[in-house]
Amino acid sequence: MNKPQYGRAIGSHLGKPIYESIQEEETRYTFDRLATCDAEGCPLDQVKKNELLVNPGLIYKKAS
Repeated sequence: MNKPQYGRAIGSHLGKPIYESIQEEETRYTFDRLATCDAEGCPLDQVKKNELLVNPGLIYKKAS
């Protein structure tokens, strides 16, 4: 498996960069929103089909 490629940084959240996009193999994801998280983590029910949850609570949507 290849290492993901990241687009330009468009901000930060909890000290980590928010990238405009993430490319994994043949699939490209674009940043969509912040997840709602608490001390126990980020509930997965807020992640829809064709979305990717990235630590620390960033949700990326599969690009069309």
